[in-house]
Amino acid sequence: MSPLRGSTIVEPFRIRNYRFQWISDLVTSWALGMEILVLSWYILVETDSVVLLTMFGALLFLGTLLSPMLGVVADRIGQLRLMRTLRALYLALSFLVLLVILTGNLSPQLVLVIAFLSGLVRPSELGTRFSLMASLVPARLLLTTTSLSRTTLDSARVVGALAGSGLFAAVGIATTYLVIATLFALGLVFTLAIVIHVDDHSGRRLPTVSSYFSPWKELREGLAYVWKTPHLRAAIWIAVLINFTAFPLPIGLLPYVAKEVYGTDEIGLGYLMASFAIGALMGSIVLGVIGHKIYPGRAMIFFVIVWHVLLMLFVFVDQLMIGMVLMVIAGLAQSFSLVPLDGLLMRTSDPAFRGRVMGVRMLAIYSLPVSLMAVGWLIDYIGFQQIMTFYMVMGIVFTLVVALRWRESVLRKDAVANEI
Repeated sequence: MSPLRGSTIVEPFRIRNYRFQWISDLVTSWALGMEILVLSWYILVETDSVVLLTMFGALLFLGTLLSPMLGVVADRIGQLRLMRTLRALYLALSFLVLLVILTGNLSPQLVLVIAFLSGLVRPSELGTRFSLMASLVPARLLLTTTSLSRTTLDSARVVGALAGSGLFAAVGIATTYLVIATLFALGLVFTLAIVIHVDDHSGRRLPTVSSYFSPWKELREGLAYVWKTPHLRAAIWIAVLINFTAFPLPIGLLPYVAKEVYGTDEIGLGYLMASFAIGALMGSIVLGVIGHKIYPGRAMIFFVIVWHVLLMLFVFVDQLMIGMVLMVIAGLAQSFSLVPLDGLLMRTSDPAFRGRVMGVRMLAIYSLPVSLMAVGWLIDYIGFQQIMTFYMVMGIVFTLVVALRWRESVLRKDAVANEI
């Protein structure tokens, strides 16, 4: 191995624009992590309803329907312009929420409206991060920068869980939200500091596709491109699956588990959320060092199965400390599945379609709000353990189906998905 390959975890930070993107992603993710904890706990405590809790989580991801279209827009106008716009919307919305809190008008109904508005921006902003990153660094650094981006997201969950719950308990929702708004402002400032010259393309439309701008036509082209590329299709199906079966528990149901299973408060919820995030953070850091040695397609399949098994075990635990340990290991498995998945999507996509491929990737997240809307009602009528066990078994079975169906494209050592 060359010395250069051994130092890839620091190499991206030698690129000025990447340094600014990383900092802006970090503080924006901190704000989002704190916001989710504060508002989800507020909903559950005020209403005592798992249905409204999962509705809140579902609304946060409604914008996945817009993601492919914004991927088309990003390919046309550039990911940087789109990112600046989305970050400005985050800031405006956070000040609106702060105003509502300071005037004493906050209610569960208004929180659901806030979740809806934020949900129109959030999924597309997350997808744009990855496609922008792909235009800022060389292709050989994409797996490393993908793991660093996962590190950013996962550290945000740790900070959001611990700082968010601590601030909420100590100083109340108003001061906590002032901190959130300040972080969004810093994220926008650092995004504005990124400068890309026109001849860098910056995710702009490349001349391989017709110059006439028809969003629906281009979206169909992007979907067709994914559909006719076997390893991309397999990865997208895995993304759809994990959002439906695996993510509802750590993303939407931990407040319910904290309150109803463990009988703890927002501090206990913070510990649970931080545990999952710490595991995911550890995985991202490890992959930042050894990511160039693993086979992405194989890792994606194997660790998705491991992730579901760990979540199934978590469902039957009724002690907070044991639950925290399982959440750490589950978070580790999440990173070892998602980093390879996102890395192979970016690395193996034609640059002319990369924005649209990541838009389709974000569209896969729509299975999460659909699943959350269903799981809240099902838990109410059938029970938490029964429904979650069914979800995890379904996730394992369908992962094996995808692996067998596209084994030549994702499991073979010499497949495109396993190029390292």
